[in-house]
Amino acid sequence: MDKKPLSFFAVGLMVGILASATVFSFLSSRKGDVGSGGRVLKLAHSLDTTHPVHLGMVRMQELLAEVSGGKLSIDIYPSGVLGSEVQCIEQLQAGVLAMSKTSTAAMESFIPELGVFGVPYIFKTEESFWEILGGEIGRDLLTVGEKTGLRGLCYYDAGSRNFYSTEKPIRSPKDLQGMKIRVQNSRMAIAMIEAMGGSPTPIAWGELYSALAQGVVDGAENNPPSFETSRHYEVSKYFTPDAHTRVPDLLMISTKVWASLDAQEKAWVQQAADESSLFQRELWAKKTKESLAAVQAAGVEIVDCDPSEFQKACAKIGDSLAGTPVAPWLAKILAVQ
Repeated sequence: MDKKPLSFFAVGLMVGILASATVFSFLSSRKGDVGSGGRVLKLAHSLDTTHPVHLGMVRMQELLAEVSGGKLSIDIYPSGVLGSEVQCIEQLQAGVLAMSKTSTAAMESFIPELGVFGVPYIFKTEESFWEILGGEIGRDLLTVGEKTGLRGLCYYDAGSRNFYSTEKPIRSPKDLQGMKIRVQNSRMAIAMIEAMGGSPTPIAWGELYSALAQGVVDGAENNPPSFETSRHYEVSKYFTPDAHTRVPDLLMISTKVWASLDAQEKAWVQQAADESSLFQRELWAKKTKESLAAVQAAGVEIVDCDPSEFQKACAKIGDSLAGTPVAPWLAKILAVQ
């Protein structure tokens, strides 16, 4: 008579143990993987496993295991399995997650200084962009968020953001007059579209294809690989390579986890991150060329444009940033170009 209730109790106990074990396995590196004899850093992000940035992080995983002799390793959780981009950032701050890849646009609400990357046409060329990120300014920007529990390890290439549209080509700011353009939920992105006379419309990335197809918005802006892999080229037949912003992805580490590493471990992590960044940039350059060729083959027109006209339309955005956390960084970047 007592066996049945006891079995229910046993099952409940087992379920509780398994659930606790699952949660425990998702915790940060400070919990470690004692069975392997090394320490495990948990890295989560929202990209799919074919993305060049994910492949860059896989390369970091390989490098860290190599340089540390197996004393440090990385477990990667892709495709948002541990939460959205913002949720992963919050887990970094709590020290529950060790590392995450995030866009600088998503970081603006956590580290306002990173809004400088959203200022349109701030970087003269792709070459100067990488020179600045690899120099003192770029290194300082990686650590400016430490007070919020977030430290940058390296930058990954996310290319330049460009306009694309469904019904007509965008050759100059005049063509944007009255157009509804999807933007990220970023103050800088919204200000840029308004400066050009368009109507900025924040829409979730996953909802954008249908929004373009149904005419909810007339266009959007992003890099060539994202334009291709999202299949937005099926409903947007015009792509304008104006390169209005170069917004890198960031590999962030929790300052709580970083502080728990000794000097040698920090050196290993930084070395692996730096080398993975160079590897990823090569992948990105190749993917960008392939994506542009693919969308052209699918019937997309690559629109000729004069970027200087777009730059003039956005010239006053910098003035509006006086007194904000972005202003000092904007001045530094402009001073070295």
